[in-house]
Amino acid sequence: MKIKYIHNLEYSYEESVQLGEHRLCIKPRSHGFQRLINFNLNISPNPKILYPLLAASGEEINRITFEGYTDSLSIKAISEVETLKHPCILDGVKERDLTLPFCRSIINRDLQGALEGWMPNGQHDPSAVELAQESLAGSSNNALSFTFQLIEIIQDRVKYTKRHTGPAWPASRTLRERVGSCRDLAMLMVESCRSVGIPSRFVSGYHFEDPLPKEFELHAWAELYIPGAGWRGFDPSGKGLIDERYLTLVSSSKSNLTAVITGNFRGKTNLKNNLTWEIKPLEICN
Repeated sequence: MKIKYIHNLEYSYEESVQLGEHRLCIKPRSHGFQRLINFNLNISPNPKILYPLLAASGEEINRITFEGYTDSLSIKAISEVETLKHPCILDGVKERDLTLPFCRSIINRDLQGALEGWMPNGQHDPSAVELAQESLAGSSNNALSFTFQLIEIIQDRVKYTKRHTGPAWPASRTLRERVGSCRDLAMLMVESCRSVGIPSRFVSGYHFEDPLPKEFELHAWAELYIPGAGWRGFDPSGKGLIDERYLTLVSSSKSNLTAVITGNFRGKTNLKNNLTWEIKPLEICN
């Protein structure tokens, strides 16, 4: 399907500030199961430098710097993307050994960063390990069966809720609170999958579900590397295995590196600032 949409971000400051360096992850992925047709980015005030780069994850992002002072920052991205029908995952894994846990020594070294735990010392969250072991028990140690069993348990244990600010919660907090946003559930799934040797990463993007909602927001899910099928997306706060109605912006082994915008500014202490955003489909063709 072809999707054309606009994503607006508007920052306002009560007094003029000096904007620092910003990092933008607002350009849609242009490989895999989607093709970027057109991308137009307008930034006000005009950046001193707009530096496009290929991140460590292989995604295209922009780094921008400014000069002078301003009381506002406006970012407007208009994107046109064609998403493709995903191949049947079962066809990809035929005659592949999907027995869990996967041994780290046989995993491609390029995927090692997608196996590390989220804790500072690289260990896995004990709560995620316990959840993974429970999912493993009912899956005959098969990676795909485990994945779908894990999604079912997450959806049974955690109530999905919207939360607009703050980073993704660690697995232990999500399970303790029994509620979580899409990024919290994605983090929980990624951490649980990594603990049994499945390379996993965090994804930021959109879900143009059918029927279309009245208001659109960013969405988050997980991508797992399944031998024979490669990277495939799974949404623990939605329908599970994703389809062509999902549109990826960026993925990373670290959730904080998928934020649409990160940056800083210099101004007076406790200066008030405000953010408004809009995500609006302009045209969708199946």
